[in-house]
Amino acid sequence: MPGDELGTLRANMDKAISFLQNEYLSIRTGRAHPGLVSDIKADYYGTPTAIKQLANITIPEGRVIQIAPFDKTCLKAMEKAILAANIGMTPQSDGTVIRLTLPELTKARRVELTKVVARKAEESKVVIRNYRRDTIELLKKQEKASEITEDDLKKLTKDVQDITDSYIKKIDEVYKVKEKEILED
Repeated sequence: MPGDELGTLRANMDKAISFLQNEYLSIRTGRAHPGLVSDIKADYYGTPTAIKQLANITIPEGRVIQIAPFDKTCLKAMEKAILAANIGMTPQSDGTVIRLTLPELTKARRVELTKVVARKAEESKVVIRNYRRDTIELLKKQEKASEITEDDLKKLTKDVQDITDSYIKKIDEVYKVKEKEILED
């Protein structure tokens, strides 16, 4: 069924956009966000477990992340994991919660972060283009096997290109939002 390839293509491209947005969550912008620490894995009774599964992560102030563990015995393990993750923040604990204060970003660091964000956007564009290439190759095989006509191939190839262009545009939009977030205070 020729339309199935387009649905699969869209689903794969949606995953690529979601992956990029998740990658961007872990990039520090000067504003606190739970995504900065939620996926850091701490040792919980011998099992590496994401902090988001071990604690409640809140943002009490603009540049402060507060981590309140469900089980106070894992507080030290979480502190150790945060330090090991090397995210540029030192955890402060009062025995019940961990607080992380984001330092102000320097102009040089902001420029450096925009380059990282641009690189990740470009990597996502490559993934999108690879999906386009794979789908067009599949369509050509179907045309060669007489499953679709030459006219169908031309129409579907144009549809694939239109879908690809729209997803490249989405990546650019996501990138511009993140770049603006990094550059403004």
